[in-house]
Amino acid sequence: MSIFRRFASRMAARYRKMSIQMVLSLSFTAVAVAGILLMGCSLFWRFSSTSQQLVEENSQRVLAQANLNLDSYLRRMMRISDAVYYGAVKNIDLAEESLTGAMNLLYEENRDELVSIAAFDSTGALVASVPLSTLKADSRPAQSPWFQSAMWNMENLHFSTPHVQDLFSDPDNPYRWVVSLSRHIQLNRDGDTENGVLLVDMGFAGIEQVCRDVELANGGYLYLIDGDGEIIYHPRQQLIYAGLLEENNLAAAAYPDGSHVEAFEGQRRQITVKTVGYTGWKLVGVSPAQGSDLPEMFLFGLSLFLFFFFLMAFLNFRISAYISDPIRRLEQSVKELERGRENVEIEEAGCYEVQRLSHAVRSMVSTMRHLMDDIIEQEGQKRRSELEVLQSQINPHFLYNTLDSVIWMTESGRQEEAIQMVTSLARLFRIALSRGNSIIPLADELEHARHYMTIQQIRFKNKFETKITAQPGTEGLYTLKLIVQPILENAIYHGMASAEDDGLISVNACREGDDLVIDVADNGLGMRPEVAASLLDENRPDVRTSGSGIGVRNVHQRIRLTFGPAYGLTIFSEPDEGTLVRIRLPALTGEEAGRYQQEGTP
Repeated sequence: MSIFRRFASRMAARYRKMSIQMVLSLSFTAVAVAGILLMGCSLFWRFSSTSQQLVEENSQRVLAQANLNLDSYLRRMMRISDAVYYGAVKNIDLAEESLTGAMNLLYEENRDELVSIAAFDSTGALVASVPLSTLKADSRPAQSPWFQSAMWNMENLHFSTPHVQDLFSDPDNPYRWVVSLSRHIQLNRDGDTENGVLLVDMGFAGIEQVCRDVELANGGYLYLIDGDGEIIYHPRQQLIYAGLLEENNLAAAAYPDGSHVEAFEGQRRQITVKTVGYTGWKLVGVSPAQGSDLPEMFLFGLSLFLFFFFLMAFLNFRISAYISDPIRRLEQSVKELERGRENVEIEEAGCYEVQRLSHAVRSMVSTMRHLMDDIIEQEGQKRRSELEVLQSQINPHFLYNTLDSVIWMTESGRQEEAIQMVTSLARLFRIALSRGNSIIPLADELEHARHYMTIQQIRFKNKFETKITAQPGTEGLYTLKLIVQPILENAIYHGMASAEDDGLISVNACREGDDLVIDVADNGLGMRPEVAASLLDENRPDVRTSGSGIGVRNVHQRIRLTFGPAYGLTIFSEPDEGTLVRIRLPALTGEEAGRYQQEGTP
């Protein structure tokens, strides 16, 4: 560790003594070396992965074709078995007729592929068979795996692995390799049914031919195994049986379908597995694992490295000198600025970044002065904006109209309604002022809305009804002041303007997780969705209409400026269906509301 620290300290000391030109030259060289190494590794990886992918795709394509051919072969066996069972066995009463004739016709139609067809009863006794009809003396059909599989699993077809036909005497070919298909059948005898087994033997040459014709890339080969890993076909099967060659067939039986890489006998191999339908057999393709040509790749990488190294070594000093000279002159100018000189001539030369840096330094003093002036101006604008918001909260027209209504009701002898309107107006002003606080309890905001709607209902002669509710969970929450009244005002002058008598304006406050949601809905005329969406557009020109002076858009902007872009208004409206304005705020407790007040929220 101490050796590393000493080395690091020496390098740091040398770095501090280096000129900028030397630092740039070394940096460019290091970047070039790193780029060459990265490019070499990328090319190596790309070449290897592409080669591997090509081998996998070729093997999968070849195995898919071999699987189709083998599937066709097995389907022919199944069709012959179905034809024997459904065309002959089920339609013949053994007490009156033999199965031999019908079975012989099917054999003659498929004699190039078939070795024999035989039917046995439940005890293993031979019922009929063609063309071989003599059982060997030592044969025990009832004890054979194909017979027991058919009797125990009556619903399925059962394929055997290739084996020498040892059931019937065959003087022409006593060692013929076959694949057996067995199935459970029901034999008819004197109107009664009894269990039996149908056996179809096909020559193994068909399977051998399908597998032998397959050619894989790079000298690969294909072999066939059953579900337990026993070899059904292998191009070097005789050597394997003789013990002169080994195959990783037991491990391949556990591989799922697809491509795999394995190490066997010190070699990496690409293994592609494809399961054959109906049988559980597996086609296994073996190809040498592909890798990059290391000598060629090494020479290519070395040549590329040397080329870029000498190229960068030649260009480094030229480029570093071009960059470093303007920086040195800029350094001198900065030192003069530090000494307090005001009129310093800064040269804008060199590359684009150095020119921009020189320009930035030259304008630094002027920018700082303008920045101070802008800060002062912004603070003044902020105070003026706050004053304008407070002044615009109560529209004089609303106050004049309310007072005129009070005078008219007093002169008309409607003192109770006049008292109610004056009381609501007084409470309206008291809540609106809120001792200068911009964050007030939700209950006060809803109370402010109730007083406002009381005044408006008296003025509009109860042309509409009002319903203001707060759902459980909103107790003790705080909200931004004067955000519900402008929405109600909009609903009255635009939603209820043409309503007849059944107008309804509802306000409902509820809590959704960490948010406070206040819905203001009316059943008025409504508007098109695109018009509703434009009401919150900041680029939409201001339109002065009757109301309190605080428009819907102003409420939206106040909420977003206070709590962020995640909050604000959302307007849902359809013509002749009314309008819903949803106000979304954070669910503020008293402590959180106090924090906003201390931060001077406008």
